[in-house]
Amino acid sequence: MKQISSKLIPLAFAFLATSSVGAVAEQYPFNLENCGHELTFDGAPGSAVTIGQAATEAMYVLGLADKVAGTAVWFTDVLPEYAEANAKIERLADNTPSFEAVVNKRPGLVTSQYEWYVGPKGSVGTREQFHDLSVPTYIWPADCVGKDNSVGVDGTRENLISTDIIYRGLTELSQIFGVPEAGEKAVADLKAREMAAIERAKSLELKDISAMFWFSSAKMDADPYVAGAKGAPAFIMEQLGIENVVTSSEEWPTVGWETLAKANPTYIVLADLQRRKFPADAIEVKMEFLKTDPVASQMEAVKEGRIIVLDAHAMDATIRTVSGLELMADAMAKQAATQ
Repeated sequence: MKQISSKLIPLAFAFLATSSVGAVAEQYPFNLENCGHELTFDGAPGSAVTIGQAATEAMYVLGLADKVAGTAVWFTDVLPEYAEANAKIERLADNTPSFEAVVNKRPGLVTSQYEWYVGPKGSVGTREQFHDLSVPTYIWPADCVGKDNSVGVDGTRENLISTDIIYRGLTELSQIFGVPEAGEKAVADLKAREMAAIERAKSLELKDISAMFWFSSAKMDADPYVAGAKGAPAFIMEQLGIENVVTSSEEWPTVGWETLAKANPTYIVLADLQRRKFPADAIEVKMEFLKTDPVASQMEAVKEGRIIVLDAHAMDATIRTVSGLELMADAMAKQAATQ
């Protein structure tokens, strides 16, 4: 384990608008293990740079927008309830920011959605680079717990992910910033929504339901990136009684359309992205492909219009995963009504 200490006691008192000094002081020092690093916080960070939309929206849901000095890596629009706050915060980059752009904000914490950005081979920087400048780093635990990021393009899951790891991330961030009550409330709200969606789907008693989740494609004539058997989409399907037709443990493996057509999923679920890294990021491009490709167009889900558009971030282990559960339960209810 590698250890870094955040010596930020004076900054902790800067945000004590609603709590007594004694009550907050008892929360520190706060220690935790995060993706192979031992972290110690002697006080709440005065500011943060968030790399990855999930990391950004986690800060927002905890009421910590005023602590965010800069953001980067956006797949979709921010959740509507945070649009006003987000508009006031500098976006350092739509995609990968430079190391200099991040450290120039002099953050008290850098929190990243993926080790891809801040990790052993971080495209922004390694954790050691940040720690050498006394800038602590926190990685969204869903990207490292039960996952090997050295295998496969986007890493390989050892176990089926669950919302527990999302709730852990919210709880730990709330403890780092000295607002544990906000973490408890956020987790309780999401858990209630999660259970309601699962119970609704179970009450339909649908049988033999399957699905594939198409995130994007590097090229339109290339095999698509689809959800593996152990990531957030797999969790959604498992909870709702839906079979995943993809069995790879990679987070986002590429699978040929002939194989997918042969599996004949009940639903095809498409990621809705606002980024334009690949042509297939655009939902209209995905739709056109499904209608015109000689293989995909023959799938029953395409012919019968069983295509669901889902927020891209609901396909990852984020606070939006619960929205994914809700949307899939809605689709199942709609199908049940036609039977």
